[in-house]
Amino acid sequence: MNPLSASTLSRRRFVTRTVQAAAFTKLLSYAGPAWAVSPNEKLNIGCIGVANQGRYDLDNVAHENIAAICDVDTNLLNAAGQKYSKARRFQDFRKMLEAGGLDAVTVGTPDHTHAVITAAALHAGLHVYCEKPLARSIGEVRAVTELARKQKRVTQIGTQIHGGANYRRVVELIQSGAIGEVAEVHVWVGGGFGGKKRPTETPAVPTNLDYDLWLGPVEPRPYSPEYLPFTWRNWWVFGGGTLADLGCHHMDLSHWALDLRTPERVRIVDGPDPDPECPPTWLIAEYQYAARKNLPRVKLRWYHGNRRPPQFDSGLLPKWGNGTLFVGSKGMLLADYDKRALLPSAQFANFQAPAPFIPDSKGHHREWTEACKTGGTTLCNFNYSGPLTEAVLLGNLAHRTGTEIVWDARHLKAQNCPAADEFIHARYRKGWSL
Repeated sequence: MNPLSASTLSRRRFVTRTVQAAAFTKLLSYAGPAWAVSPNEKLNIGCIGVANQGRYDLDNVAHENIAAICDVDTNLLNAAGQKYSKARRFQDFRKMLEAGGLDAVTVGTPDHTHAVITAAALHAGLHVYCEKPLARSIGEVRAVTELARKQKRVTQIGTQIHGGANYRRVVELIQSGAIGEVAEVHVWVGGGFGGKKRPTETPAVPTNLDYDLWLGPVEPRPYSPEYLPFTWRNWWVFGGGTLADLGCHHMDLSHWALDLRTPERVRIVDGPDPDPECPPTWLIAEYQYAARKNLPRVKLRWYHGNRRPPQFDSGLLPKWGNGTLFVGSKGMLLADYDKRALLPSAQFANFQAPAPFIPDSKGHHREWTEACKTGGTTLCNFNYSGPLTEAVLLGNLAHRTGTEIVWDARHLKAQNCPAADEFIHARYRKGWSL
């Protein structure tokens, strides 16, 4: 889809797609712009995954035209259809894409299907809003990032906190030098996915669920209610636990404020032994980033499972929940989603914050839909959020291999650990590919 002026475009025009069927996946080849709209027209959006976070995305793009909804669970699909009664309903995302008539899609499915769905939509010439993390493996993230760049589509990842005013004010404080040079960051959350044993009971698949399609590219395994609709994050095969779930939200702030992209090294400071089935319920990981332009090297420590940085034990920090602590040469800045504090407070009693220089967001989803119509861009496009997701997932890679990762980002290689390849690149069952 290319944006055209209202005078050029009097109506929506369907452009023929070349559909290339594969034995199982039926992934689409993009043969030209699917639709073109003026900034004053509404996008035709298809929403894939319509419960939980998928429903949140659906409701937040409803200012456009919800043309189609899709979910592997017909109970969830029909529940969403009660509100969006004019939308066509599909259980299979491939059939929805093949039916055409869309400008853009949202992807609100479990992590293990993010890449295959997003790639199919991009091949079909559609703009994509995908929930975080962008994919379950580093290799998938890179492939989808490069495909979006090649297809020149408007993309956005579901880190909606990026659109909040508080994050913007924090970035302004850091970048204006309020606490001096920052070479140390601590990021922590609660959480506790993982720590499970593989289910042994094999109940019947509910009649409302297409379980084989829910598995998507994953090798078949017996159905268990322990996997879905939400607890799939407990298993490596479907997701990446707490770090993959919340890392893109919380590490986003430091990546944005300090212009971080790819770490050079990642090691596990402390945590349980790796488990072949499940992510760790708690973890402390350390990322080392190189100097950027006139900015110093940065050490970032991630904590989850009720572990926190030592500044809490020293009584230097208020007892907030999740958060980020920037340690600068002139002080510290503590931030959460919706609040911030310069520390020590007495030192900053008369501090005057800089005038805001990052415009407030129109809304994370609306930023994406407007860019789709105007040919603009988004702050969390895949060029930004792809490297962020890769960095997040490197923490899991260090944990699963049990070794410090010396990272070659260009070649997607752990220079010191060939065994890491097993986790860098996802395995697909026959019939599934990007």
